[in-house]
Amino acid sequence: MKLQDMTYGIVGLGIMGGSLAKSIRANILSMGGAAGKILACNRSKSSLEAAIKDGVIDQGFMPEDVGKMLGQCDFVYVCLYPKATLDFLRDNKASFKSGAIVSDISGVKGIFEKALPDLLRNDVDFVIGHPMAGGEKEGYVNSSEKFFVNHNYILCPQDFNKKESLDLARRLVLAMGFTRITESSCDLHDNKIGFTSQLCHVIASALVKSAADEGITAFGGGSFEDLTRIAMINAPLWTELFLLNKEKLCAHIENFEKEISTIKEFIQKEDAAALEKYLSEVRERRIGMGSIRQAR
Repeated sequence: MKLQDMTYGIVGLGIMGGSLAKSIRANILSMGGAAGKILACNRSKSSLEAAIKDGVIDQGFMPEDVGKMLGQCDFVYVCLYPKATLDFLRDNKASFKSGAIVSDISGVKGIFEKALPDLLRNDVDFVIGHPMAGGEKEGYVNSSEKFFVNHNYILCPQDFNKKESLDLARRLVLAMGFTRITESSCDLHDNKIGFTSQLCHVIASALVKSAADEGITAFGGGSFEDLTRIAMINAPLWTELFLLNKEKLCAHIENFEKEISTIKEFIQKEDAAALEKYLSEVRERRIGMGSIRQAR
């Protein structure tokens, strides 16, 4: 099936759902002769109206009418919190179009691997995915198709996935502007994301909370701002993500605490040689990490 001839469904037209819709519109359905369309379901009618006015979606549906939307869609993005995504799949199992491909954007994957086999129909395929991009602010108004350009997308193929579903998902991801697709098990995803994303949000949050006073930012030179941008956090979402991945995240926090303690000890003892050696090793390791990413 050609991407430009498909009907896409977006469930949850917030910053991520809105960005996916805008990206599909700009990069796929703007092609000459495209017969496809974008439908969206959202609790906020104003967001649906704004997306229609912007020319991003063709039709909007309120939650009570989502079944009418799902029955038309070839590819559905469920852009809800993890638990709400599973509830949505359970509540609307009978409504999906036969042959449809469904995907998510959630920051944890183990919960899906365990629950999906009991939630899916044999004629509907669910491709577990995670777009590694977005913004710190919320809502459709802050969405942008530019978020995805040159970013990474993680897919977690499952034994039940059809090859053609995975192939189509890969084509869609690349067409939206992502330049790297990383394929992983759900367990490895949760461990790696626990470090590269969740731990970073924990550190940024703790750094902001530890500030002696809010006026301290008058002395900022960019470092504080760079480190704490992600502390402008969606508290309900990240609470759920942290708790769903608590074992892996807590292990990363404990490792981080050990390193902080080591640096603190060097400073307290005024051990300049040990501190300089430690910081030099950190520099070289960080440079190496950047080289590995570029190679991939």
